[in-house]
This record gives sequence, structure tokens and C-alpha cells, in this order.
Amino acid sequence: MKANIKRRKGFTLVELLVVIVIIAALASIATPAAFRALKRADATTATSNAKEIYKFLFLFDEEFGSFPDQTTAETVREATDTSLPLEGDTSNDFLRQLIAYTPDLSEKIFYVKTPYTVKPDGVVTNTDALKAGECGFGYIMDQEIAQGVSGRAGRPVLVAPLLNASTDWSFDRDPFDGKAIVLRLDNSAEALIIRERDNKVGVGNGKTLEDTGDETVWGTEFTPTLRAPQKRGN
Repeated sequence: MKANIKRRKGFTLVELLVVIVIIAALASIATPAAFRALKRADATTATSNAKEIYKFLFLFDEEFGSFPDQTTAETVREATDTSLPLEGDTSNDFLRQLIAYTPDLSEKIFYVKTPYTVKPDGVVTNTDALKAGECGFGYIMDQEIAQGVSGRAGRPVLVAPLLNASTDWSFDRDPFDGKAIVLRLDNSAEALIIRERDNKVGVGNGKTLEDTGDETVWGTEFTPTLRAPQKRGN
């Protein structure tokens, strides 16, 4: 006589709850690490883009005697017969001169993943060239005067990501996991810590990136002026 054995099908409610709890616990551990990895990848892309921009800044300096500023805008227009808008005071406006001088230059190198940017569409004609949101870097000048390759090597020329695309040297801690990307005149780039208390970038000895004086890269005769990118939608 065969025994009448009933086989249990599926999981009990308790077993299902245990599985759900385990999955949730694993997700809570893995998700922050995954987000940090994505942010590090975005920071690496921004660093690579900044160094790529420097190559064209270098070539621009060789041709026009400095990096882009208001004084080079008209010279670029005459030399290239460009129809691109070159006047303005945002980093988009100044860096657009690089596109005017090198028409096949891709907009992609100006991109930084931030809340105020969008991925460039690749259109570099008329007002579509490096339009609002397509540049994520802040551009540093000496008031109205552009820097150049002959400047002090340690001086920054491009920075990201700025907090709300502001010009007060505040940086956004979120995009790159608390770090800011800084490109210097010697084409070196590094990720510096953004302070939690004030969103400023510290450079040692209690100084911040924008501080001037004897013990800073700017010295006493240089007035670092940050030109912020134009936010998307503006």
C-alpha cells in the first residue's frame, strides 16, 4: 500500500518575508556603492573633458596670444569669418571662441554631468553652438583678462561642478561624491574635496581655491574671476 504523501508547493508567508528582508538588506548595501561608482565615472569623464579642452586652449593661445576673452572675440571673428555669437560673460560665451576657431571641434568635451547641464546635441551653427546647458565648466580669468599658457603653472583655469552654476566659488558636492574637478595651466587635473560646511574647495593652510595673497597660486596681483556656465533653460 502506497503512503499518501502530500508535497508542499511554494513558499510559506514567513519564508517569503525572510527572502524579501534579505533582498532589501543586500540592496541597501549595494545601492550606495553603485551610486558612488557612477559618480566616480562621471568625475573621470569630466577630468578627461577638461584636459581635452586644454589642448584647444593651448592652440588658441598660440594663435591669438591668450585664452579667450572679450578682446580676442573680434580678432577671432575677423580671422574665421564666423557667424557664432562670441560676446558675453559666461563660460559658454568665452569657450565658444574655441569652436569658432576650430569648426570641427565637438561640443561633447565641454559637458559635465550636473543639475544645470544637458548632453550637447552636436549642433555648432549660429546660436546652437554651445548653447545654455551644454557647458558645465566654470572658466577663470583675471577680472576681464584671460589667462594663458605663460601664466603661473598652478593656477586653475577650469573648474566643475559649480553649485547652481553660481559665480561665488561654491561647488556642488553631489555630482562627483564630494569632489570638484580642477584643471590648471600646466594641464594637470585633480579632484579636490568640497567642504561640507560652506561648499568651498580647500587648498590647505585654511585657504580656499579663490583666496589670493602671498601663500596662494594667485599671488597679490591677480584677481581670479569665475565665469559660470549658462544653465539649461536660460
